[in-house]
Amino acid sequence: MSNFGFGPGNSGDDENSGLDFSQLFSQFAQFGINPQALFTAGAGTGPLVSRETIREIARNFIAAQSEIAVGSVDLAQSQEAIDIANIWLDDATAFPALNRGTQSGWSRREWLEASLDGWQKLVEPLAQGMATALTNILAESGVENAPEISAVTPIMRAFMGSLIASQLGQSVGQLAISVTGSNDLALPLFSPQVDPSAQLGFAPTSFERIQPHLLPQNILTWSEGLEIPQEEVRIYLALRESAAARLFAHTPWLGDYINGLVSDYGKGIRIDIQTIQNQAESAMNTGELDMSNPQSINIAINQGMFTPEQTPKQEAALHKLEMALALIEGWIDHVTTLAGSSRLPSFAALHEMSRRKRAIAAPTQQLFKTLLGLEISPRQMRECAAFWSEVSLLEGVTERDHRWENEALLPTSADLENVEKFIASTTVPDDLSGLFGDETNSQE
Repeated sequence: MSNFGFGPGNSGDDENSGLDFSQLFSQFAQFGINPQALFTAGAGTGPLVSRETIREIARNFIAAQSEIAVGSVDLAQSQEAIDIANIWLDDATAFPALNRGTQSGWSRREWLEASLDGWQKLVEPLAQGMATALTNILAESGVENAPEISAVTPIMRAFMGSLIASQLGQSVGQLAISVTGSNDLALPLFSPQVDPSAQLGFAPTSFERIQPHLLPQNILTWSEGLEIPQEEVRIYLALRESAAARLFAHTPWLGDYINGLVSDYGKGIRIDIQTIQNQAESAMNTGELDMSNPQSINIAINQGMFTPEQTPKQEAALHKLEMALALIEGWIDHVTTLAGSSRLPSFAALHEMSRRKRAIAAPTQQLFKTLLGLEISPRQMRECAAFWSEVSLLEGVTERDHRWENEALLPTSADLENVEKFIASTTVPDDLSGLFGDETNSQE
């Protein structure tokens, strides 16, 4: 396998430990990459993952599909479904409804534009981690000339940012033609907007982007083949959408928590070049990988061939991330059931269809699998839904939702097995005097 232009042996001389820039640049060019442009991009101090690259690739993907504009009838139907959903949800959750937004329906492109900042923020730590890992390989590859390393490092950093942005652009484009609402992914992508013209300290917060929005075109696709009235389909999906919007709007720490876990994973990325070379050589021998074919390399990357082994800290971060996403999905599922199961005639059929679609081809799961090698089991999501249901029965709706105040009040995967024990271990008694009845026992 080629060393991609760095490390010993680039020019056929085993004693040569320098960088062969001509070979390195020619290999970048072979994959359709302009090294000079990468160098210029990598020299900046901004994010490695280009928001514009994500947008351009995702837009091209959307443009290749048939896109239908959102009309006045779509907006009225979407708002009606969301209004009904919010009335029903008032009895199912302690999180209050958000004020009405200016637009209840989004097109695929509108969802893309609104979500770009969230996607960029989510994956930036991965690009930084991979870039750092590549830089470490350069430093450990026997290169003695520091100026040469400093010259190629910006290219490596920009290359990794470009690679992840391109990969994400494709994924986001696919999501744009499948999501039924702005919060359909059960992922806190949107953060409150603050009016920049307001005086510091008195800026009103706008939840416009977090508010529930439906994507009428995708809802039509979602419901194809179902012999269920479209009005019921919209209300069911509006229940899920509005429940997620309430959760994310009233738990502002959750987005930072998830981004922090992705960042923890990114910081731990280490690349064992020898292992990757062995994997690639084996794949080339079997015909699975052709180093002269950029498409073949892209497929290998998407399939995880070059994914570095995970450290214990990374595994811990992924475990917490998986649990957080499953708890979010489980809560939305439970609250939607609580609000709509007795009111919507076709609820059982719609609920089963939703679970089946998310288990077979959940877009968020596919994205995290591609980027992090993380797979969220449908079984764990069902267990989390059952957990929230039992907590609701034992504590009530208000206390159930108070558990979203911070991470410490949420369960681990082990806690799902005994909900009563978990509640007892995380509930502070109203009368604390019993805890301090004996000075020698004050730490109990």
